[in-house]
Amino acid sequence: MVAIPADNGGLTTAEATRRLKDEGPNALPRRGSRGFLRIALEVVREPMFALLLGAGAVYLVLGDRLEAIVLFAFASVSVLIAIVQESRSEHVLEALRDVASPRALVIRDGTMQRIAGCDVVRGDTLILGEGDRVPADALLTEAIDLIVDESALTGESVPVRKRAAADDMSAAVPGGEDRPHVFSGTLAVRGQGRAVVTATGPRSEIGRIGEALVGIETVAPRLTVETRRLVRTVALVGLTVSVAAVVLYGLLRGSWLHALLAGIALEMSMLPEEFPLVLTVFMVMGAWRISQARVLTRRASAIETLGAATVLCTDKTGTLTENRMSIAALTVAEETLRADALASPAPAFAELLRFGVLASAPDAIDPMERAFHDLAGKAGLTRQTGLTLAHGWGIAPGLLAVTQVWTAPDGEITVAVKGAVEAVAELCRLDESARTELRAAADGMAGDGMRVLAVAQATCEPNQPLPDTPRDFAFTLLGLVGLVDPLRASVPDAVRDCRSAGIRVVMITGDYPATAQAIARAAGIDAEHVMTGPELEALDDAQLALRIGEVSVFARILPTQKLRIVEALKAAGAVVAMTGDGINDAPSLKAADIGIAMGKRGTDVAREASSIVLLDDDFGSIVRTIRLGRRIYDNLRKAMAYILAVHVPIGGLALLPLMLGLPIIFTPLNIAFLEMVIDPVCSIVFEAEDEEDDVMRRPPRNPKARLFSRGMIASSLFQGALAFAFVAVTYLIALGRGMPETEVRALTFVTLVLANFALVFANRAFGASLLGAFRRHNTALRGVMAVCAVMLGIVLFLPAARDLFHFGPLHADDLAVTAAVALVLLVALEQEKHLWKKRRRHPHPSR
Repeated sequence: MVAIPADNGGLTTAEATRRLKDEGPNALPRRGSRGFLRIALEVVREPMFALLLGAGAVYLVLGDRLEAIVLFAFASVSVLIAIVQESRSEHVLEALRDVASPRALVIRDGTMQRIAGCDVVRGDTLILGEGDRVPADALLTEAIDLIVDESALTGESVPVRKRAAADDMSAAVPGGEDRPHVFSGTLAVRGQGRAVVTATGPRSEIGRIGEALVGIETVAPRLTVETRRLVRTVALVGLTVSVAAVVLYGLLRGSWLHALLAGIALEMSMLPEEFPLVLTVFMVMGAWRISQARVLTRRASAIETLGAATVLCTDKTGTLTENRMSIAALTVAEETLRADALASPAPAFAELLRFGVLASAPDAIDPMERAFHDLAGKAGLTRQTGLTLAHGWGIAPGLLAVTQVWTAPDGEITVAVKGAVEAVAELCRLDESARTELRAAADGMAGDGMRVLAVAQATCEPNQPLPDTPRDFAFTLLGLVGLVDPLRASVPDAVRDCRSAGIRVVMITGDYPATAQAIARAAGIDAEHVMTGPELEALDDAQLALRIGEVSVFARILPTQKLRIVEALKAAGAVVAMTGDGINDAPSLKAADIGIAMGKRGTDVAREASSIVLLDDDFGSIVRTIRLGRRIYDNLRKAMAYILAVHVPIGGLALLPLMLGLPIIFTPLNIAFLEMVIDPVCSIVFEAEDEEDDVMRRPPRNPKARLFSRGMIASSLFQGALAFAFVAVTYLIALGRGMPETEVRALTFVTLVLANFALVFANRAFGASLLGAFRRHNTALRGVMAVCAVMLGIVLFLPAARDLFHFGPLHADDLAVTAAVALVLLVALEQEKHLWKKRRRHPHPSR
């Protein structure tokens, strides 16, 4: 503990400089942060990057510089995106540092000086005023009606009063009334004070939260891990098959140069470069689509997990509620009037409200006092003109009430007081029976989640000296006022939608249990079981794991306990989305699978630690975002299934001639053309598909389910094998009928392109019929088909292009054959899909 200086001169500049050198700046320390070069080196070591570079090198060897440049560009974009995503996590501590280090007014060398917050040192004397951000943890030596908003640290919606330090000082813990400590990052909303700094930087309360944030490791996105695994497998298989094909071709045909070219074509046909492209496009376009719902996506991993969220942990203050106090009810005698019925209040209620305003600051900053002014304005009540604030008594440890004295031009004195029920009852000198009735009325209002204040009035003779204490006035009780932090209008519907989608909503707040339970009921959250912070603290991890599934309301929770709740839910197998807006929410936001920060009222720390940010602070945006997340994941599965399927006929047709000693179908240029069709289809076309009809009526997918499930892989390989069989039969029949080799190549190539689109239509929707698949609107698909038709026309009918591709001329009957084969294939694929649906009750999550 820092000793309180005997004088008001503060530290000397020399002493402050020495302490700054010895103890470091008033800022959070950096962990071993990774620079640009280190992140880049980690990314380029990934196998996918090596595969892309290898494919580009193959194109360079073949002399196809344009294709090589395109592949190198894909590699560069993938690296850049990975570096950006990795670098974002490095900004969290920077945001904490910015919030924790505002400008500060201190006393040094006997004078007041305004310095940078990072230069504040232990022992500095701070001058605090209304609206000031506290730059460091400090002990108050003076406090004049000082009210501090500590919601960023505690989650409390109501600011707390502070008192000057005494001999019997309490522990330095945020929250609670009449404590002598102020904390870095909190806000003085009323009054003024003087304090001696006790802790700076990492030793402050916010610093400890920052250190907890450093220790949380962000796991790699699940899709990234699965995709890397599949890419390695496919690449290894492709390399093995290509090497075997080169050896086989060389031994059987004797031309090792042609064998090498055939092997390169086969490797290119099996190289899965579409996987990283699809992930990149889906994440970028997904973020754009989500931004249209007024939600900012900060981490791509959130998009892939949105549809799997099983638990939504939400803070109360500023998330479910509007983070502003409002008056809900007025009670006079035994009669209660709801605030929404106050258009023409009876005289007794009007007096109660008018004196509540007189007991508040004229230009209120405190949320409770603003609530009095707001309701009085709506009721048409204004403060009597000509009144002047003559004197006031703030909240004191022995009297939890605010008293204000007003004088009129004729000398009449009006006194108003508002405060704790017990304090106002004492000022009104109520007997025990009256106090019991008053407490019963107050308890009834508190049971509805209200914060209850009592209001009273007194009068004095004109030109009489004011007493030394409010206790000397003869107060008359006017009634009780119940205040609430209003529930956001969109919350009940949003919670209902979450429930229909199988998402459990859990409220975590620092507020009192009764208030939390009332808000939870109003929001539609299960409030049968409530667990408080002390109760949670008494549980070990095993006991918490047993209780975590039945409790949906957590009250009086500390920041470290929020983090523990999130981690317990994750350990139980839940995919956790966590909302928050305060500094205290940063660790749990980062630890959650999906951290959701409030954009307007949220702190920079919360936004930096989160995965997504609600730009309009609308809780309902979460539901819209989850809907989009499910759509994105569904379409991603469709794209991945299509990629697996389409590579089977391409690879099979590249390998078949080698195995049977037949004319080679594909050259590297043919493969490049196919890639020009496949890439936009699997990325842009499938990304633009509309959502499934039941997207918000199905439960969340199993968080342990893999993107590339056995069922999905088996179905895709079967579809690809079916397409390969149809195209291969066409190829073999054409050879058997004696068609020239160039015409066979052209016929087989066109059939394969049309088979590719058959696979597209078969995979566009999980549940739609073939007719429904054709009716589904997708402008991107129409555009790709149109461009592909034009390109096919060029390579088939333009002699120079036809010669470049080694194609022969095709006639109308040949084109009719290719169209017929594709149509029969599409019908067969549709039958396969229906058979699969019969075998599985829920085809979309598991297929």
